[in-house]
Amino acid sequence: MAAPERSIIPPDAGPVDRPSGPTTASTRKTAVLIGLLFLVATVAFIFADSLTTGVLNSPDFLTGASTQTGALATGAVLLAGQFGVVGIAVLLFPLVKHHGEALALAHIGFRVTELAASLFYLAVPLMVIELGAGLRDGTIDASTSASLGASLKAQQGVATLLIYLVVTAAGLCMSVLLHRSRLVPRWLAVLGIVSYPTLLAGCVLDLFGVVDVTQGIGLVALVPGGVFEVVLPIWLFVRGFTFPGRA
Repeated sequence: MAAPERSIIPPDAGPVDRPSGPTTASTRKTAVLIGLLFLVATVAFIFADSLTTGVLNSPDFLTGASTQTGALATGAVLLAGQFGVVGIAVLLFPLVKHHGEALALAHIGFRVTELAASLFYLAVPLMVIELGAGLRDGTIDASTSASLGASLKAQQGVATLLIYLVVTAAGLCMSVLLHRSRLVPRWLAVLGIVSYPTLLAGCVLDLFGVVDVTQGIGLVALVPGGVFEVVLPIWLFVRGFTFPGRA
């Protein structure tokens, strides 16, 4: 009979820090995918908002909307990139749930709400296309163009503010979880923790009519979060996640 194997760990060596859970190698693809979804959602919204706003800022834009169908349709298609924000939270959940499961679930909930707000925004370019076609064909009274246009611009403004408010909550949840788990460097997580309250402050000032976060001095509130949402994906592409204390 073979002799039993002897442990190579001395009895007085104390507890052994054995690797557990996912490793950097096994989550590399997840990190890249999260970074890709993040970057696509951010860049797609910027371009979609720019295209849509460019049309809506034209005088009596509904009258000439039929000539802007390409820009409006492109903006609508780009907004589909917002579906990826839910994927970010779902993919991140198993990596951070041990550092605050309630917070990780809240992150998913806020990302779903962010998608809903984005769909509310998506209705704007689609309605402009439809109403513009009606005005061109004469099925909609031209005298209603100004009032309908004002309503659509108001909807765009409300949708944008809703998106920013929900992004604030979702981003803060994510940043705190990244800070606790140390999946990314502390400085990067802290940048997120600082950035999103800045955006929230801008949104609150917008609600009270002090600034407009979509133009002028109000755009300053978007800068820290914009930097974070570009640096984070790049970091994930290059370095992936880290797991301190694990082999």
